[in-house]
Amino acid sequence: MSELIDTEYREVAMRVLDDEELYRLELKHIFARAWTAVAHEDEIPDVGDYVLRYVGEDELIISRGENGEITAALNVCSHRGVKVCRFEAGNAKTFQCSYHGWVYKSDGSFRAAPMAREVMQGTLRSKAELSLLRARTDTYLGMVFATFDESAPSLREYLGPIAWYTDLMFGRTDSGMTVLGHPQRFTIQANWKSAAEQLAGDVLHTGFLHRALTELGIVTMNDEMPDHMLGVSASFQGHFSRCFDLRKGHYISGQSGKDVTNLSLMERLRLIPPPGMSVDMVDQLESRFDEGQLRVLAEWTPQECVIFPNVVGLAMPFQMADGSASAFFSWRSLVPKGPHQFEIVHWTMVERDASQELRDSVNMMTTTTFGSGGFIEADDSDTWPQQAKSARGVMGAQRKLRYQAITGESRPHDWPGPGQIYPGIAKDDAQWNWWLRYLEFMEGRPW
Repeated sequence: MSELIDTEYREVAMRVLDDEELYRLELKHIFARAWTAVAHEDEIPDVGDYVLRYVGEDELIISRGENGEITAALNVCSHRGVKVCRFEAGNAKTFQCSYHGWVYKSDGSFRAAPMAREVMQGTLRSKAELSLLRARTDTYLGMVFATFDESAPSLREYLGPIAWYTDLMFGRTDSGMTVLGHPQRFTIQANWKSAAEQLAGDVLHTGFLHRALTELGIVTMNDEMPDHMLGVSASFQGHFSRCFDLRKGHYISGQSGKDVTNLSLMERLRLIPPPGMSVDMVDQLESRFDEGQLRVLAEWTPQECVIFPNVVGLAMPFQMADGSASAFFSWRSLVPKGPHQFEIVHWTMVERDASQELRDSVNMMTTTTFGSGGFIEADDSDTWPQQAKSARGVMGAQRKLRYQAITGESRPHDWPGPGQIYPGIAKDDAQWNWWLRYLEFMEGRPW
C-alpha cells in the first residue's frame, strides 16, 4: 500500500483505478467489513417482500420476516453454491434452489432438503449450520445497511458525529422520508473509487465540469470567490458532509440579498424552508433539533454527504423553470463490478408527508439532474471513465492523484457541529481523509 498511497505528499498512484489484485483485496478488506446501504425499508413493506442487492460482489436477499424484522441473507445455496433466488424483487415465504431443491425460509434459515426421510442434507451439520449466511443489518433514517463483520461497531457508532449532519438532510420530520419506487440502477465504465472520493469533498469541479449549473444561474461563479465553494466541510473517519453557506440566499430564487439578521432561526426557516420541505413542515424542526442544528440548517444547510466507503446522500435546493423552489433528494450506493466498472444504485427520496405537487417536483428534479438521465450525472459519467482509461497505460498508472490543496482543520469558535471541521473555500482535506480511511481498512485496522 505504501507504493500506492504516499501519506507524506498526499498522493495516490493512478494504478489504484485499474489494479485487479488491489480490487480483490478491496472486496475482502472493505466491502466484507464496512457498513453499506443495500435498500430502503419502504421497498419491502409487507411480510415476505424481498429485493436482491449487492455488497461488493456478494448478492444478498433483503427480506422482511413475519415479525417485521429485516434480514440480509447471502444468495448462495449452502449445498452447492447456486443462487436460491433469481428474481430482482417479489414476495415469497421460502426460496428453493433450482439445482438440488434445498429450501430456505425467507430469512435464510434452512428448512428442508428433498426426500426428507432420506436426510439428503446429511447429519454432519445441523440445520442452523446449513442456513444461508446472514449479514448483520440495521436501519438509519429508513435506509437498510448491512455488514458481514461481526466485530464491526453498531451502525450508529460507525456513523459517529457525521450523523449530526445527515440527520439534518434526511431526518427532519416526524414521519421521515420515503422512497419513490425501486431505485434506478445503471453501470459506469470506471472504478468505483473515482466516484466515491470525488463525492467525499470535491466541490471545485462543480463550477467547471458542471458548468451548466452556472449557465442556468443555479450557482454563481466569479474569479475572486465562487459562491458555491463557500461553506464548511465536516469529516470523520472517511465520512463527509458539506454545509453550503446560504446566508445570502443565492441558492433560492428571489431571496438573494434579503436581510434576515433580525429574524429568529425558525422565522428564517419558515421564510426559506430547507430543500424539499414545505412551509407547513417547518415547525417540526424545532422539536427534533437543538439550536445549533437549527442554525446550521438555516444558514449552512448540509447538502451532500458520504458514508464511507460508497454511500452518498444528496439533498440540494434547485429551482423549477418558473423560478419556484424545488430540490433533488437521493441516497445512492456505488457498487463495484470489477476494477473497471461499477453500478450506481440511485434512490429518489421525498418527505413522506409531502403534497403530491411537492412529490412530483422533487421527483422530476432528482430524475433530470442525477440518475441515468440526469444532466449532472452525464458530466460525471463521462469523466470517471477518462480516469480509468488513463490508469491503464504503463506511464499513466504511475501518475498521481494529488490532494495538496490544504485548508487544515480549523473550527470556527461559533461552529456548533462535531467532527473535523474545514471552513471556507472547499479544498482537498475531506477527500484526503477518505483515502486515509481507505488505507486503514486495506491495512486491516478499521476499528
